[in-house]
Amino acid sequence: MSPTLRTALRPSKAALTLLSRHSTPTRAFSTAVSSRQAIPASSLNNNSDTATQSSSTSSDTSEVPPLRLSKEQRALLEEMIRVDQAGELGANWIYRGQYAVLGSDKKVGPLLQHMWDQEKHHLRVFDGIVSQYRVRPTALRPIWELAGFALGAGTALMGKEAAMACTEAVETVIGGHYNDQLRELLKIDHPDIAELRKVVQQFRDDELEHLETALEHDAQKAPQHELLSNAIKQGCKAAIWISSKV
Repeated sequence: MSPTLRTALRPSKAALTLLSRHSTPTRAFSTAVSSRQAIPASSLNNNSDTATQSSSTSSDTSEVPPLRLSKEQRALLEEMIRVDQAGELGANWIYRGQYAVLGSDKKVGPLLQHMWDQEKHHLRVFDGIVSQYRVRPTALRPIWELAGFALGAGTALMGKEAAMACTEAVETVIGGHYNDQLRELLKIDHPDIAELRKVVQQFRDDELEHLETALEHDAQKAPQHELLSNAIKQGCKAAIWISSKV
């Protein structure tokens, strides 16, 4: 997809208006994460309770004590990473299903491909983080793949507007979910967590870009829009809760 189709990463007023119904605003971060930036592996390593020890920058070359994460903090972060990987997995299969139906459409096909490509990148990053930090992934991966494809293809078969209404609903919930995570991550002062915050913020902005795209392409003109949107939102919230446990 041509880079000119990308909108600014900062969420638009329309996107934030919808998102505000589901979560309160979060602090913005000044540094954007690179699309290929690696996340250091240390703080969530199950074999160690300490982060990698850093060298002192002072002239006396004394060692800096390693930063520690509490057991509760580590459990919270593992849950976040597991849920985020599951969410990006589901989003991939939603777009896969939509593209299977509407990919040949000259107007909608390229938009779906662009959003799908971003979701592929998100999933690759979280797959790497799960492996790097030795986080247990969700045990429901086959279910989320099937459910995601069925939702994507099903709404696409209802028409372009319904497909965009699906994107609007999903990205509203995911954007709010990432905002909630950012607020929790702000409470943890650790260099590895600072890097994870950048990833979450970048991906939150991408999801809100998708939300804005859906609004610009008649999402709210879908038949029974409110009913369809609410059903999808509730399904997404249920999937988030289940993935945090299973």
